[in-house]
Amino acid sequence: MPKMGESIMEATILKWLKKEGDPVEMDESILEIATDKVDSEIPAPETGIMGKILFQEGDVVEVGKVIAYIQTEGAEQASPATSPKEEKKEAAVVAPAAQPVLAEVQESLMAPIHKNGGTSQLGSSAGGRFYSPLVLNIARKENISMTVLESLPGSGKDGRVTKKDILAFLKNGGPSTGTTSSPQISVSAPTSVAIAPNKPAVSLNGNVEIEQMDRMRRMISDHMVMSKKTSPHVTSFVEADVTNLVNWRNKIKGEFQKKHGQKITFTPLFVEAVAKAIGDFPKVNSSVDGYDWIIKKDINIGIATALPSGNLIVPVIKNANHKSLLGIATAANEVIAKARNNKLAPDDVQGGTFTVTNVGTFGNLSGTPIINQPQVAILATGAIIKKPAVLETEFGDVIAVRQMMYMSLSYDHRVVDGFLGGSFLRRVADYLEQFDDTRTI
Repeated sequence: MPKMGESIMEATILKWLKKEGDPVEMDESILEIATDKVDSEIPAPETGIMGKILFQEGDVVEVGKVIAYIQTEGAEQASPATSPKEEKKEAAVVAPAAQPVLAEVQESLMAPIHKNGGTSQLGSSAGGRFYSPLVLNIARKENISMTVLESLPGSGKDGRVTKKDILAFLKNGGPSTGTTSSPQISVSAPTSVAIAPNKPAVSLNGNVEIEQMDRMRRMISDHMVMSKKTSPHVTSFVEADVTNLVNWRNKIKGEFQKKHGQKITFTPLFVEAVAKAIGDFPKVNSSVDGYDWIIKKDINIGIATALPSGNLIVPVIKNANHKSLLGIATAANEVIAKARNNKLAPDDVQGGTFTVTNVGTFGNLSGTPIINQPQVAILATGAIIKKPAVLETEFGDVIAVRQMMYMSLSYDHRVVDGFLGGSFLRRVADYLEQFDDTRTI
């Protein structure tokens, strides 16, 4: 399983494009995978014959794990018999058969195990015996005490208890309901994993329709809950007079499309102002690691993009501060088009350091967006509305019709306080208000 980005630790196999025994050419697509960022086709690293496939469609596989063999010319053929037994057993942990089990397995992977009030190493008993996250999860659900678990004979390597062993124990009359007097396995929930609350009762009648979330919506749901649990969100607001910017765009958009073959929207203008403001307040372009504040030198701005399905994805404009307005517009149009046509590559959604979301495209005046982890801030731009505003002139104050827009900045209060967040937001507004309506492109 290839690594699809620095923060990607696992991927779901969507579809095998080749079957065992099929010929494959180097760089020919052999399977489709999905991460929480993007769907991708994976090419064959060698020419040969498709050998043993170790994981099936729908399995979630850890990055770096062998998922299949390719038999190359002159190489000893791989067969099911040559696949290590341990790898097959590990597959049961990494690739559970049922999707609902996955969240609990991930929870077990991240949570410390407590025995008699003490903390022991994850997956290990006090006696040093290793237990896989799947085995621990089954034991917890079936009320099997650690004492009983330690007494079970294991058929795995070094006497490990496998899923088969623990299921056999349950089948032969082991505890499955009720409580026992023995100490129980207690799993403390990690702060980064969302635990589903008890479902409220639903009246299933003709006026109710239940629709299951698709895979992307489930991942968005988990990511949003994780972000709110991770970062204490604070949101600040400003109103900006963007009349000069609007007049300039209206004046040059026809010429721009004729000259460069593409439209110029407000998005690249917002991205340009944000990149300039980050140069003035670089700490907004950062992430948090424990008590370390990691300030990024690269300014890679993500653009929240609504897909036809209604889901959301955030392609990234890399090094936006080093691009001209034309370069930003070209990059923005390219990644947005790729997103809406499901053509994004993994690199297109990696490495973002700050995010801009334009809620004005939906006719909304403003919003309080959720931070795109591991970033520390996200900017929302609202609808541009004609409004009466007071202007200061050399002849006194006058009321005029102006193009006005609200902007909001949600930021992580662990590192970005009101002074930094508010000052940065005000600086973005200043750059937009001071836009030079005589500039050429």
